[in-house]
Amino acid sequence: MREAQESPGPGPLRRSQDQKKRRKYRGRRRLVFLSVALGLICMFLLIFIVVLLLRSTAERELMKNTVKELNLTITSLSQKNQELGGELREVYSKPGFIFLTPELKSWSESRQFCRDNGADLVMIKTEEKQSFISSRVNERVWIGLSDADEEGKWKWVDNSPLNQGFWIKGEPNNYLGEDEDCAEIRPINNNKLWNDIMCSFENRGVCEKAVK
Repeated sequence: MREAQESPGPGPLRRSQDQKKRRKYRGRRRLVFLSVALGLICMFLLIFIVVLLLRSTAERELMKNTVKELNLTITSLSQKNQELGGELREVYSKPGFIFLTPELKSWSESRQFCRDNGADLVMIKTEEKQSFISSRVNERVWIGLSDADEEGKWKWVDNSPLNQGFWIKGEPNNYLGEDEDCAEIRPINNNKLWNDIMCSFENRGVCEKAVK
């Protein structure tokens, strides 16, 4: 009797199917992993963008508040400056009041500042006045004395002639032939006496509001 032919059986076919299932499962796992990873990346990017937006908003708000505070400070300083200006004009308007010009300027410019404030460069016609003024200045300052109209003929700003002077020894001398036509008080060795100098030189000036 002929032996029956052996069949290959289900073993190899089943193994092939199992391998396909495992490959398919691994593929799904990779897809799930990639999806989760991509989701996490998107979430972190979203968080990063939100943080940037919040930070940018906070910085804009801080800058806005800073600008607001600066504007308030400027407004406050402007108001104080106006108040001080009013007080200064009130002080300048008092008769007999003596004050210094705030900036270094030529003799003419300093005199103009005095005149703009109802005063004029100070006239020193007595020894008492000289002592009073010199005790209150510690720098070179203009006084209301000049010989610009005629060399050698010194006159005060009210056009009265100089009768008594308190010059530094050797002054006025028109040094080196320069047109030294204006007078200043010049502190030298604790003495504060007069010196002639070019009118374009820059000093502060001593202003006096005349008593009427």
